[in-house]
Amino acid sequence: MTEPSALSKPLYDTADAIRAALPNAVLAAQVVRDEIIVTVRRETIVEVLIALRDDPRFSFSQLSDLCGVDYPERAERFEVVYNLLSMPRNQRVRVKITASEDTPVPSVIAVHSCANWLEREVWDLYGIFFTDHPDLRRILTDYGFEGHPLRKDFPLTGYVEVRYDEDQKRVIYEPVKLTQDFRTFDFLSPWEGMRHILPGDEKAVPAAKPGA
Repeated sequence: MTEPSALSKPLYDTADAIRAALPNAVLAAQVVRDEIIVTVRRETIVEVLIALRDDPRFSFSQLSDLCGVDYPERAERFEVVYNLLSMPRNQRVRVKITASEDTPVPSVIAVHSCANWLEREVWDLYGIFFTDHPDLRRILTDYGFEGHPLRKDFPLTGYVEVRYDEDQKRVIYEPVKLTQDFRTFDFLSPWEGMRHILPGDEKAVPAAKPGA
């Protein structure tokens, strides 16, 4: 194992302190590319964030971001990632939990009120359900939107297309329709099958030899 440098040693000390302070919650605590990454049990996330916020050894009092990640090949395909900042210590920590499509995640609004809209965004884009959230509804897509667009299995075309109907004088939703022309690919590079398309290109064609 490589010894930590003088600059990264405080990060390793903090990771070790978090592991020691929360032995029943922390599954792993490590330093990766000079970032502290802590994986905890899903059901303990509120307890962990309170400890990281209130314990003077950590003082991670600011939730900078909360986001989701999708790994479809895993049994629990989602990760919820909490990025925390400690102003007094000038350190950051990334806390991760796992969840599946039907596994609810405890809301952390009671710990960090800014998580309100962030959890709504994760619900909207990934379909991860947060228990005890006071207003869990879509925030980026329309209320009638079908599916969760940042899942890896969500089709790139989506399920519906939106347009303004002049006859009905309103926006309407229709199933996505792609003509066959847009579904046919020749798999050629831009230079293969090139024709003469600009004046003067014909000069590149060798002239036929007399009598040929």
